[in-house]
Formats: sequence, structure tokens, C-alpha cells
Amino acid sequence: MLATSVENLEQFVPLTPERLVGKLNLDSTLADLTLFDFAIEVTCPGSDLAKALAENPLLPGAILTDSGQFVGTISRRKFLEHLSRPYGLELFSRRPLKALHNFTKIEPLTFPSYLPIGMAARQSLGRSPEFLYEPIVVEMEPNVYRLLDVHQLLIAQSQIYELTTQMLQEQTRSHTIQTEKMASLGRMVAGIAHEIKNPVNCISGNMGFLANYCQDLLELVSVYEEEVETPSDKIAETIENIDLDFLRKDLPKLVQSLVVSSDRLTKIVGGLQNFSHLDETARKPADLHECLDSTLLILNNQIKYDIKLVKNYGDLPLVDCYSGQLSQVFMNLLGNAIDALLERKEKEAQNLNKNPTWTPQLAIATELLNREDQSAVIIRIADNGMGIPLQIQQRIFDTFFTTKPVGKGTGLGLAISNEIVRDKHKGQINLNSQEGIGTEFEIILPLDRKPEVELRLDEE
Repeated sequence: MLATSVENLEQFVPLTPERLVGKLNLDSTLADLTLFDFAIEVTCPGSDLAKALAENPLLPGAILTDSGQFVGTISRRKFLEHLSRPYGLELFSRRPLKALHNFTKIEPLTFPSYLPIGMAARQSLGRSPEFLYEPIVVEMEPNVYRLLDVHQLLIAQSQIYELTTQMLQEQTRSHTIQTEKMASLGRMVAGIAHEIKNPVNCISGNMGFLANYCQDLLELVSVYEEEVETPSDKIAETIENIDLDFLRKDLPKLVQSLVVSSDRLTKIVGGLQNFSHLDETARKPADLHECLDSTLLILNNQIKYDIKLVKNYGDLPLVDCYSGQLSQVFMNLLGNAIDALLERKEKEAQNLNKNPTWTPQLAIATELLNREDQSAVIIRIADNGMGIPLQIQQRIFDTFFTTKPVGKGTGLGLAISNEIVRDKHKGQINLNSQEGIGTEFEIILPLDRKPEVELRLDEE
């Protein structure tokens, strides 16, 4: 008793690489390939197997069963090889297949159906040359087996390799485009900041004079009132119309608010200029606190109404770095933290059993680490948002990986940040996150610029 069938494919139609296009993806497993369901009892004569192989030229071999139980396999190559030997046809065509199986017994290579194609191909190629082209047994479920032709496995591996190469090329292209966009943005912001800086400096520089002039005019009015005991009707009418008493109280406040605003505008322009240094070609000493504060100024509109900001700055030296690129890292991490806080705030508002003590908080801390074997600056950016699930924490620095909705996240922010810290500054970014508690990113920047210096804070 024997049965033959082919799963997921027209009966015995050759599988070419073209047929695989569009069928496989990077996560494809052996279950996605052409698997042959061909079983024959070991009590059947060899002539039955010879007839089946002749009628079905694509069969790589047969699954041998004894009373329906799997006992092994015999490949087309081995079977025909023994039949072609002297007296092989007389010896094996009439005898039960059990005799041939005992004579050529080979331990079959067995894989589960969920094994990825690439991993299966690597393990298959690891066999000795004698058994390299023996068919592979695929276990679909307990006691259910199929045969896989090694040739088809290698074709599939080639297709997976092409897909991987294509994906890497697309990632490289997208990364390059994103880098160019950021560099163009930096140049554009630098130009805008430069154009704004001149009028801003003019306003800021003259605010002190304006405040002094206003004070002088108010003093002059006071002297006139002391010297002129009885003002004319026109003066009295003007005093009443302009509400002189209110003007005396409000004018200094107005001038002071203009001074504060011009000072803030000056800082924002400075922050934009600092952020625009994305295409720096050499490291320069920079104040990291200034970089952080400049980034916070740009993000202030998202923070000021909804989030409590806690800053705990240590005493840091100037750091040789690419300040514009580090500002981009800070922008990515702070932006992600703000998004996480706003997301939790929205969920808390929708939750009837919300935590009344929870307040969105963004904490930034810096410290200087000094040891005999290492010296580094540490920046920690923490939020008390939803946290990152443990199962995806290993992937957050992968290119194009994002948990944000389509159109809101590119999956490049953390990947680029990791590259800037690791490759450009020989540092590292560590993640500490717990669901429902929050997330902290720790940036470690070695002050020793030797690339072989490794920081091991976990040894403390």
C-alpha cells in the first residue's frame, strides 16, 4: 500500500526560482516549501518503489513505514544506485524494501516544519559530502512526515538571500535619504537662524536702552507734576484720557516682559543654531547642558502645559563631540519620551480606574564618572509613561522598527541615535524600561577618545 501526493503545488510540476518569487519572505519556514507526501510500507517489493519513482520523476525518495509508523527514508539516488549494481535488480526488485533499508540504513536529517529556511539550509549543508543531497524529512506534526528535496531548499535559500539583500539595500537607501534630509534640515535651520539672529540681537540689545528711556520719561513726568501745581485743562484732560496712574504701573511690567521675551528668543535662535550643526566634520568642545536646554526650548510647546520637567544636572566639563548630532540624539529621545507620556495621559483620561497620583514627568540627569580606568559623561533621560514591552526591547534600535502608528514614526530615530553615540562618539546607549512604570535611556560618552575603551558600569 503506497500513497503519493504533493502539497501546495500542482501534481509534480517542476519548481523553478521564478515560481518562488512573491511566495517567500524573510520569515518563511519549511512549511512554505514544496513538500512531498510519499510513503511506502517496508513490506512492499522494491519494484513498487521503482515504478513510483519512474512515474513521478520529481520525487526525491520515499518515506518508509512499518505498519504505518515512520522507520526511515530511502532516496531516489541511493535506490537507483543499488539497483544499478551487479545483480542489484534481481536482489532488490523482488525483495521487500526492508532488506534494502537495512542494507543502506541512513539516519535521516529531520527538521520541524516551523524551522526558518535559512537555518535549515545551513544545517543541511553541514552534512558530510556523502549525504549532502539526501532528502530532508520535515515533521509537520507528531508522526506526520513529509519529504523535502535539498535542491528546492537551496533554491529557496537563494531567494531568501536575494530578499535579504534587497531589504538591506532599501534600508541603506532610506537611511541615506534620512541622513541627507537631516543634513538639509540642518543647513536650512542654520540659514533661518542666521537670518533671525540679526534682528533678534537688535531687539535684545536695545531693550536695556528702552527700559532706561521709559524710566527717565516717567521720572520727568513726576518732576513736572511736582513743579506745576495747577496743570492746564488740556494737560488734565490728557492725563485722564491716557490713565497716567495705570500707565506708570503697567509700562515697567510691559518693558520687563519684552526683555524676558527677547532673551528667550535669543536662546531659541541659539538652540536652533546648535541643533543645525548636523553636518559637522570635526569634534569640538561643547557644553552638553546647553545642548539639552536648547533641545528643550525647541520642544517646550509640547512640555509646558502637560508635563512636569525635572532637571538634575551635575558638574560636567566641556566634551569633545559633534554637538549638532548629539542634539539630534537628545531630540529623538526627548521626543519619544514626550510621546510616551502623552499616550499614557490619554489612556489615563479614558480609564475610569485611573491612578489619581500619576503625573506625567520627564526627568533629565547628568553626571561625571571618574575612575582610574575610565572617564565618561552620563546623560539619563527618563519618563514615567507606559514603558516598553520586554519582548520588543531587543529590537528598538533596529532600523525601521517602530511601535508608532503608520505616518507618525519612521523607525529611524533610535537607530540613528544609536549609530551617532556608538560609531561617532564610541559610546553606548542603555535601555531600562518596565511596562506600566516608565523608560530610561542612559547615554554614556567616554571622555577618553580611544575607540578601544569599553565602559562597564555594571561592575560597580
